[in-house]
Parts: sequence; structure tokens; C-alpha cells
Amino acid sequence: LDITDEAAVARIIAARDWAAVINAAAYTAVDKAESEVAAAWRLNALAPAILAAATHAKAIPLVHVSTDYVFDGSSSGAYTPDAPIGPTSVYGASKAAGEMAVRTANPRHAIVRTAWVVSPHRGNFVKTMLRLAGERETLAVVDDQRGCPTSAADLAAGLAQIALRLAEDPEAPTGTFHYVNAGVTTWHGFARAIVAGNARRGGREIPVSGIPTSAYPTPARRPANSELSTQSLTAAYGLMPRPWSEALDDILDRLVGPAHRQT
Repeated sequence: LDITDEAAVARIIAARDWAAVINAAAYTAVDKAESEVAAAWRLNALAPAILAAATHAKAIPLVHVSTDYVFDGSSSGAYTPDAPIGPTSVYGASKAAGEMAVRTANPRHAIVRTAWVVSPHRGNFVKTMLRLAGERETLAVVDDQRGCPTSAADLAAGLAQIALRLAEDPEAPTGTFHYVNAGVTTWHGFARAIVAGNARRGGREIPVSGIPTSAYPTPARRPANSELSTQSLTAAYGLMPRPWSEALDDILDRLVGPAHRQT
């Protein structure tokens, strides 16, 4: 389904009695978005507007996935869902616009911001670090950006619970929430945990040094602080995400194998 095609979306929504819709689609090539502005806005802003209008017309609740990039990253603590936004990249701005479209077009919505999503599938930070740990003698990873690594599987389970609650309970909480795994680290700390976990499973353990963001320039500016508070999610839906270190172990078990027992 091309969710930027208003007529196509309308046909699908009309085809059956949907209980809820989850929009997990997005243009997520953060750096490429700086030059592919229209493409990023089409998928991250226009498509949510189309989905929100179509679902609202049929009284269907919409769960929409968003991002930490709607914030500028200058906060000293964890961002709450009601904290002022201030995106500093095309990607962040397009996602912020998508949030606004959902809020204005479908009152029965749950916008779920997440960050640092990883899994055993497709390209992501865990798989990149495992590959580089097998190819190089040392790694240098940014140590002045912090956030909350998040398992895609955990996030998916949380989205499903929210969607089902919205489908079953007309009084279910609506609004904006955050879902990330518990705990905060830096990209450097996350990389060290990945390499150490790989070593416990028989892989190579190599030194991982920290470098400043300025030593690794990218077209899009990254938030220095991507820490998201999940307290309102817990209060509204009873969801308490587990520590990111536990989620990482599950991913490494899938990608590498079980950890070797200490003797």
C-alpha cells in the first residue's frame, strides 16, 4: 500500500472493519533526508495526515510511531512527551509535522515516540558493530550523544498492546507517549556492551574508544540527548519497558548464539 496515495488508503480502510491501525512506516534515512526533503516530508508528514483523516472518517483509532529527533537534544534530563519540541534536521522536522497531522486529524490517536531502535533484522547499530568488530582491530564510537537503546520486538509488542486497548476501550488514553527500553547510555557505551556481549558468545573482543561528535561529522545534526521518559506510558497503559541490556542479550542470542557459561 502506498500510504501517500489518498485514494488507495481510502479503499483499504473501507475494505473491512479495522479495529485499529498502526503506522510504523517512515522515511528514516536521516542524512539522506537533508537532500531528499520532499521524499522525507511525503512519507513522514503527508502519509500520516492521509492515514489520520481516513481512520477518523471510519472512527478507527490510529497508533503512530515517531522519534526522539523531534527534540533538539539540549535538555539535561529525560524528555517527557509534553516537552517543547525543536527539530534540527529535515528528518526531525518531517516527523514533527507528521505528529501534528495525526493530532489534528484523528482525536483517537496514540503517538509513540521511540529512539535507537535495534533488532536482529535489517541494518541497525547492533549489526553494524558486530560486523565491524569482526573486521577491525579497534573501534571508535561517539561518546557525547546519549539515549535509550530500544528493541524493535519490545516496541512492537508495546504498540500492539496500545492498539488493542484503543480498539476495545473507547475511554482508553490518547495523546503522545514514549516507548524506549529502560536505562540510558551513550553510543560508545552501547558499542562496548555489544562487543562484550559478542565476546561472551565466542566472538572477538576488541578495544572500543570514545570520540566526540565533532570527529564524526554527518549531514544531519544528531540530538546530544535522546533520553525519553516512559512514565506517562506506564501510567496510561501499564507498560514498563525492560532494561536495554536485557533486550540486547536477546538480540545477540539471535544473531550470534547463546552466551558461554562461566566456569
